[in-house]
Amino acid sequence: MLSILHRVAISMPSFFKKLTFILCLSFFLSACSYFSSDKNNKEDNYAGWTVEQFIAEGKENLADEKYKKAIKVLEQLDSRYPFGAHSAQTQLDLTYAYYKNSDSEAALASADRFIKTNPRHKSVDYAYYLKALINFNRDLGFLDRYIPSDSTQRDSVFTQNAYLSFDELIRRFPNSQYVPDAKQRMISLKNSLARHELHIARFYMDREAYLAAANRANYILQHYQQTPAVPYALELQIEAYKILGLQDLADNSSKVYAYNYPDGPEYPEADSSNTTVVPFVWDLIGFDD
Repeated sequence: MLSILHRVAISMPSFFKKLTFILCLSFFLSACSYFSSDKNNKEDNYAGWTVEQFIAEGKENLADEKYKKAIKVLEQLDSRYPFGAHSAQTQLDLTYAYYKNSDSEAALASADRFIKTNPRHKSVDYAYYLKALINFNRDLGFLDRYIPSDSTQRDSVFTQNAYLSFDELIRRFPNSQYVPDAKQRMISLKNSLARHELHIARFYMDREAYLAAANRANYILQHYQQTPAVPYALELQIEAYKILGLQDLADNSSKVYAYNYPDGPEYPEADSSNTTVVPFVWDLIGFDD
């Protein structure tokens, strides 16, 4: 009797492993069947729709700011009727819907697709403008939604991409109706990029990498002239040169500062409405890198 119980006890773990595997496999297959059936049901909802019906429904959803519904309808229109007089506008509308639905990757891919397939379209400048806007307003995640933060303290890749996209729009389509807005946004982006470089320079100063800090400040002076960050970069550069014992360079920078900013910086480094998380929080989680 004892030997039988022992054998049963030994076999139990193996039995439960097999049972767990079977249950997980059954759940997975059921889920796949459900989503496949759900997808088919959704597709059946559009059976027999004409191009005109799709277009009207898509426009109505966009006008009502129902972007998820608009995306579903426009994707169906694009896949069922990929060719025709409506196709270019469908792609543009779909790009806009993705953008407003905060689906940045899909929006960028859709804009690129439009540009490649319709390089001479009368609204191609709008596709370039949308690309720039997508990066300009790109969602950076949880921190920006729920915690007051300074985005210039983080990776500037989206800011750089937006700046380059607006610049490309202006170069390719200097007479576009979107150029004035693009120029204004580029000023804001340039200020943000300058502040980002200033954060890096201060990062070096805090870690006593004074030469790197001075060089970073010099980079700001060369590439981001006429931004609010310039006088602060000069102040940092002067301090770094003095610590390094490079008095001549410090004196030269001091003369430049005194000539251009005799009363100190004309503008604050950043808009006071931009709330910044307490600095020690950034140091704690390493966002200054």
